[in-house]
Amino acid sequence: MSRIKLSIALVLLIISVTLGIRVEISEVSASSGYQEMQLFTDVLTIVRRSYVEEVSIKDLVYGAIDGMLASLDPHSGFMSPEIYKEMKVDTRGEFGGLGIEITMRNGVLTVVAPIEDTPAQRAGLQAGDQILKIEDEYTKDIELMEAVRLMRGVAGTEIKITIMRESFDKPQEFNLTREVIKIQSVKAKTIESGYGYVRLTQFQEKTADDLDQALSDLGEENQGALKGLVLDLRNNPGGLLDQAVEVADKFLDSGLIVYTEGRQEDSQMEFAAKSSGTEPDYPMVVLINGGSASASEIVAGALQDHGRAVVMGTQSFGKGSVQTIIPLSDDSGLRLTTAKYYTPNGTSIQATGIIPDIEVLPGEIKELAEREHFREKDLRNHFDQDTSQKDSSPLKTEPSALDREDYQLMRALDLLKGWQILSGKQAA
Repeated sequence: MSRIKLSIALVLLIISVTLGIRVEISEVSASSGYQEMQLFTDVLTIVRRSYVEEVSIKDLVYGAIDGMLASLDPHSGFMSPEIYKEMKVDTRGEFGGLGIEITMRNGVLTVVAPIEDTPAQRAGLQAGDQILKIEDEYTKDIELMEAVRLMRGVAGTEIKITIMRESFDKPQEFNLTREVIKIQSVKAKTIESGYGYVRLTQFQEKTADDLDQALSDLGEENQGALKGLVLDLRNNPGGLLDQAVEVADKFLDSGLIVYTEGRQEDSQMEFAAKSSGTEPDYPMVVLINGGSASASEIVAGALQDHGRAVVMGTQSFGKGSVQTIIPLSDDSGLRLTTAKYYTPNGTSIQATGIIPDIEVLPGEIKELAEREHFREKDLRNHFDQDTSQKDSSPLKTEPSALDREDYQLMRALDLLKGWQILSGKQAA
């Protein structure tokens, strides 16, 4: 081995010992990476020797890893031990902060979705908002994990963020108070006799189990059977892949749910539905919007491709990549994009999202009094109704307060009712 190769090998060994990572060095040609590693070694040596202040090799290596991962894609990143610890808490559904899922889009810190019942949602933050400043620090090209660190903090402390939105003439400041964020991932209720509503706010460790209980409760409330179900995935930023698979599996008795493709063999996976534990084949509508991302898109895409549900709303976020969390020996971690996922029909949703079967934009319902019409019964000497005949007057329902507040949900409920009426006529 040449002297240059030996020096590079020693530097790699020093770095691996510092981080506790096992690195295997093989005899390869200079064109395979040794020349680039020599460049890295030169810079590391120059910085340690000549930088205005002394910097530990650990900080330099952490910074190099952070920059390397940030150059790959918006979702890969390095997590210090503190941030890695917070990330593990996130999946359990409780952490301190504002309650927003964020990403980097074209170098701009962007809101994927505010989490329900959190300071971010109550302050009016929306999917697609651009976070220009956190306190007085500009966020252009900020590392994603650094932005998370800045927005996290002790419950009760205040933070100011500056937002730009498409409808704004100029950036606006939002003052929020941090809270301990406790996320209830499944919320369910009967919206009208026979029609259930389930909202999934995020995919956490117990989402599938909580959904089981919610569906069981809805069945009991409606005498053991539902006429239809609205599954609301709006502003659900995603979460755990295995939970998304289990949720989709509850409504599918067979077939592919999602598959992933990556460079490593263990990144090439297929997930299929099982026949056991499947819900009855009642009509379903899935609601999505621009804040529906990642795991939400897996569920919506699977149910759409199998024809199990009608997808309604607006185009989803379009995050079609899989991140693997890789723990390191010093309690830091990597969040690395290792695969892309595809719907059962082979469609990649990366940067495209799920296209709804029926597009319904958010709106507001205003009831208008019906004009008085002149009718047959108002004519002199009209024939009276034959009361022996079956009443053929149309079904009439009054919009609930919930319907008036949520136009998309009202349209979903109307579709389920129409489905039920048509099914009854076909059976007759």
